[in-house]
This record gives sequence, C-alpha cells and structure tokens, in this order.
Amino acid sequence: MIGAFLLVLGPLVVFHELGHYLVARLFKVRSDVFSIGFGKELAGWTDKRGTRWKIAALPLGGYVQFAGDMNAASVPDPALANASAEELRGTFQAAKLWQRALIVLAGPVANLFLAIAIFWVFAISYGVPVAPPRIGGFSEHSAAQTAGLRVGDTITAIDGAPISSFFEIAERVAIYPGRTVTVEAERDGRHITTPVTLETAVDKDEFGNEIRRGLLGVRATALEFKPVGPLEAVGVAVDQSIGSVRMMAIGLGQIVTGERPVSEMGGPIKIAKFSGERLAMGWPDFVAFAALISINLAFINLLPIPALDGGHLAFYAAEAIRRRPLGVRSQEWAFRTGLAFVLAVMLFVTVNDLVALFPIRK
Repeated sequence: MIGAFLLVLGPLVVFHELGHYLVARLFKVRSDVFSIGFGKELAGWTDKRGTRWKIAALPLGGYVQFAGDMNAASVPDPALANASAEELRGTFQAAKLWQRALIVLAGPVANLFLAIAIFWVFAISYGVPVAPPRIGGFSEHSAAQTAGLRVGDTITAIDGAPISSFFEIAERVAIYPGRTVTVEAERDGRHITTPVTLETAVDKDEFGNEIRRGLLGVRATALEFKPVGPLEAVGVAVDQSIGSVRMMAIGLGQIVTGERPVSEMGGPIKIAKFSGERLAMGWPDFVAFAALISINLAFINLLPIPALDGGHLAFYAAEAIRRRPLGVRSQEWAFRTGLAFVLAVMLFVTVNDLVALFPIRK
C-alpha cells in the first residue's frame, strides 16, 4: 500500500514542482531548493546553478523555494524589503507580476496536462465508448420508470444541460443521490419533460469501499467502442478532465453546504489504500487513478487559500488592483493562517480515514 502510494504521489509531485521550476527558469528566476517531501532531508545534491535537489522525510507533497523567498511557502524575505534592483536580480520578487503568476500557475497546469496526456493515451489505445442516450431498459425500482419514462425514449437534457451520449447521463446524476432533477426526452417526435427523484445507491467494490451515487435507473440500447485519431483523442481527453474537475467542484460544494457528509472527505491514508487497490487491479486502473489524483492536486492547489498556489494567485490579483504588493508582514500572517488551515484539514481527513478503516464498534 505504501509503495503504491509513493508510486502515485511521487511522480505527480515531481511533475507539479517541475512546472514551477521550468517556468521560473524561463523567466531567469533562480531556484534555491527543489524538494520532494517536507521535513528532514534524506538525500540530495546541489547542481551547477546552485539549486539543492532533495528528497525529504515526509512524502506528502513538495516545493520549490525561489531566490528571495524566506521559506518553502514562498513568503518574501523581509531582509530584501529595501534591496536594490541589482540585489534583487534573479529573485522571485524581481519578476514582473504576470511572470510570477505564470510561475505559480505552472504547477497545477502541469498536473492537468499530465492527466490529459493519460486520458489521451487511453483514448488512442482503447477507443471511446459510444452509446446513444436512448433508453433500452430499466433497472429494478427504476426512478426513471417510476416517473413515467419509457423504453425507446431519448433523453435530451437533464436540469437544462444537453445530453448527447448515454454516458453523459451518469455524469449528470451520479453526484446528486436523492435529488429531484428535471429530465427532458423525445418520444415519438414529441418533447416531454418530467421531474425524476434519483435513486440513492450505496454500493461496495471488491475491496469493501462504499460508493454513494445517484441513479436514474436506465440501461443503454447498445454499446460499442469507437476508434479515435490523435487529434480527436485530444478533445476526448480534455472533456474527461473538465468533467472530473466539475464533479470535484460540485462534490466539495455539497460537503460545504451539508448535502454530503464530511466523512466522504479523504486524505493520504485513503489515497494510499485506493492506490494499493488499483495497482492490484492492474496497471491501466492504476494509471487512470493517478490521472484523477493529478487533477485533484491541480484543483486543490488552485483553491484561494494562502500557502497554496491559489492563495498566491489571489495575492497577485490584489496586487494588480492595488498597483502595489501587500506588505511583507501581511503576507506572512496570511500564509501562517493558511498553513494552519491546511494542517487542520489534513488532520481532519486523516482522522476521517482512520475511522473509515477502523470503525468504532459499539
């Protein structure tokens, strides 16, 4: 399990930090430290540019510390507050605002590109599943059948979102168990609209993990895999990535509003568990899981929380509006607050993971 976890997270962290590092080099910003993991250094070397490349003891992320940074969170060094232009040359603070924003954005974008590349390879290798959004049958206790839909109806929209493929149906309903949605369909040339209260299905996979999802309760008429060329596969991969981001954003919103329980949040222990399970299922499942975690890393890092990439971008947006950066002291306190919040969330999800793995029996 630990080996599979490192096999997933290690390359994703390297790819993320390389995004920051390479764009910084493009803008002639020096990097003092490139670290995989946090805490005590286990191994490392210093290259001819003066960058210390190292592997640290806590493998839960990584960072690039640029010249002019006070710490790994890229808080500006107060000692450089009154430095001359020559002294600031090559530091992160000397870069133009748009350059700093691109350096920060490069990490999450690298993770997104990696996920798109994986989905692209899958589309080229296996083709794309194709099925029209026509109802070929119903499951037992089908919500759609109860609402009056019939075999042969073609679903055209759900809650106003157009549906062109049978697989889009699952994408539109899986994240909303128990919710009432509006389904539009075509029947014998007539347009019909009906509310459907989705089933709440709680399934278990072969490893005992519970999966809670919404179901319309319909079956496809036919399924085939359509070969796609390299260019078409790009569009398929981008659509899959966008769909994953959309579901993550909706899921997070549901947890914040209480629509989903906070127990569904997972941390490193759950990722390690899933990594081992997917590796046991075979390399294709494992690599597909890595693509989802890569998207997850990009999504989380873009949240506007100080200490994350999104927090830096929020500061740069404020700087663009104010025409001057926030004070060094203000940034330092904001990053401390953000770091405390991130650590609190990490502690919470770790407890969540432990409770899920070792439930308390009364």
